[in-house]
Amino acid sequence: MNNAEILTLTEDQLRQFIDAEASFRAAQRARLDAQDIRGSMFWRVESGVAQLIRATTRGAQTRLGPQSAETTSIYERFTARKAEIQSKLASLNAAVERNQRLNRALRVGRCPNVLIAILNQFDHHGVAKHFTIVGTHAMYAYEAAAGVRLSPTALATQDIDILFDARKRITFLTQLSRHDISLIDILKKADKSFAVMPDQLQTAVNAQGFEVDVLRRMAQDGDDHPMRMSADEDDLWAVQVGSGDALLSARRFAQIVVATNGSMARLDTVAPTDFVRVKRLLAASRNRDPRKRPKDALQADLVEQLILDYQIGVHANSA
Repeated sequence: MNNAEILTLTEDQLRQFIDAEASFRAAQRARLDAQDIRGSMFWRVESGVAQLIRATTRGAQTRLGPQSAETTSIYERFTARKAEIQSKLASLNAAVERNQRLNRALRVGRCPNVLIAILNQFDHHGVAKHFTIVGTHAMYAYEAAAGVRLSPTALATQDIDILFDARKRITFLTQLSRHDISLIDILKKADKSFAVMPDQLQTAVNAQGFEVDVLRRMAQDGDDHPMRMSADEDDLWAVQVGSGDALLSARRFAQIVVATNGSMARLDTVAPTDFVRVKRLLAASRNRDPRKRPKDALQADLVEQLILDYQIGVHANSA
């Protein structure tokens, strides 16, 4: 293969990416820790007795008991832990923002800004685990893991394929209900111009022509079919794809990726070897659009080269 198809980042870019990735991961862990101390804890006098109350962010309140050595200890541990985590998170968020500015200055990233915005909105609303990025945009994770840039020819596309795991539909709907939101609403928070295409209900498109396609496996085992992504009548519908089962059963691969504006997100996709296998099958399929088969073959070749030369996906990967 022509080595011009794979370009290594400069030493400054590699060093900055490593620092930025570390700060982003640390902030992610701190945000998970912060979930344990969401809401508040306070004393309220009821019938002359001070009661310890735990309140959630949604307003629900639980009595933990009257004031005693035990409840006082619970209150003090909670408030101390909350202050500690909030301070740590503020510091880490500042580090992430600083690294994002440096990412932009050193041109570390080249993912579409809208892709990063979508991934972060998925994470914020707790639905990231229900989607796998497949197709061309998965390659941003592979090149980031290798510290290289792949041929623009292989990456040029204006649409992102997100594979929904229909097996977990109930927990997905529960999470949407918790936030009182639909999938198209989440996309609009990433870019307010996103709208469902009237003639392609599985596709949302923004003002710049960037498309998001929602895919699912072929209906089986009692799957809803057709499948709208929420109870919202204006929401997206998931379209069946023949490769859905193979992609869902593939090993997972996660990587921090960087946008052209320096912002970062975690991208969850399939392991590189599984990507290559699926792309090879598509390139050889007579049912595949003949205009897409050459690109499928090129993408399979490039990712296979990354596996051989940079050992990506050889070891367990978890961003």
